[in-house]
Amino acid sequence: MGILEETDRSGDGRALPLAGVRVCDFTWIVAGPQATRILADLGADVVKVENESYLDSMRLGLPLPDAPPSVNGSGFHSNFNRNKRGMTANVHHPKGREAAERLIAQSDIVIENFSAGAFERMGFGWERLQELNPNAIYISLSGFGQIGQDRLYITWGPTAAAVSGATQMSGLPDEDPAGWGYSYLDHTAGYYGAIAALLALQHRRRTGEAQHVDMAQIETGMVLTGVPVLDYQVNGRGYQRIGNRSEQPAIAPHNTYRCAADEVDDDRWIAIVAETEEQWTALCDVIGAPELTSDDRFASNESRKANEDALDAAITERTRPRGAQELMYALQARGVAAGMCQRTDDKMEHDEQLAAREFYRSAPHGELGEHRFEGYPAQFSDARWRMVRGAPMVGEDSMEVLTELLGYSADEVAEMMAELAV
Repeated sequence: MGILEETDRSGDGRALPLAGVRVCDFTWIVAGPQATRILADLGADVVKVENESYLDSMRLGLPLPDAPPSVNGSGFHSNFNRNKRGMTANVHHPKGREAAERLIAQSDIVIENFSAGAFERMGFGWERLQELNPNAIYISLSGFGQIGQDRLYITWGPTAAAVSGATQMSGLPDEDPAGWGYSYLDHTAGYYGAIAALLALQHRRRTGEAQHVDMAQIETGMVLTGVPVLDYQVNGRGYQRIGNRSEQPAIAPHNTYRCAADEVDDDRWIAIVAETEEQWTALCDVIGAPELTSDDRFASNESRKANEDALDAAITERTRPRGAQELMYALQARGVAAGMCQRTDDKMEHDEQLAAREFYRSAPHGELGEHRFEGYPAQFSDARWRMVRGAPMVGEDSMEVLTELLGYSADEVAEMMAELAV
């Protein structure tokens, strides 16, 4: 029995959907680990393979404040590699390569997100993987995919977003493209990677055939631009940045508005949309500005849209003294769509909806201790997802994997460690 089964404290007897599936995980940074994290959450035995000479750089990302440097002290890395086992293997050493090949031979899925061709140059191309394990599904998740003139380029989330068009779409009309301020495409690529792995498993179940899945990170961003692309093809319109406003359909008010400061900071906002005259009247009543309903500039949706700058300024004047959460509930009670722009502390400490769904569950980590993780956003009626532990320490499960799974003796492992093969 592996360490993850031994420490599963949920007491939930429902099945894990991917129990019995083994994943050989060569991924790093965010996109690949996001994909394998999903598989691990759903019960797959994900074994993360690392080389101590080329560790995942995320191991040093966002460490604890004032903590000494540590390759195990990153909450960022722990979040994306939770529920996995970890082993080290130097694939440039014959014995380390043999250990990696034994793991591949016992895996259902082999996944990596190196630049195109890197895994093959390491000696693990599709043909070699087929020799080691003809049943192994191979997922390669690179920036531009394995074919095409740009295949050798490397990407990060922000650069991939720019190439996909997503960055150009984000921001205010008269300002430079803003982007998202977040490596969203790293996560999007991970989501699609997990979906592709599940589809390949289903294909193998039906046909008995494994396959190589070639994913391109930038293409997972292209699909986020679908509506503007369709508008261009059908109507010949180029996309214009509109910030938080709405042009298709044209609705006003439709924006985020500043609220009162709280005990943490002054950056409190609320999103408000009034689609009907009834909602507009209710909004004015709640914010204590009934006179706005008789202002000719705001007499109809069309006039409000024509005077949107003045409208937003008038609403902000009334929302500025109000608490964001209190105002949100007051507007919702009157049928007006409103949502407080939540900070991390709002979500983790005060959001009753997320608490009811047990979205933030806690698990131990060897260096960070017990802490909470973002959850899996689906609840199953007759299955479950798990939260067992944070990311493995470097090589934490090497002995267990090498002896219990791959068949090495303790003496052989000791010799391999002495030779820096694992």
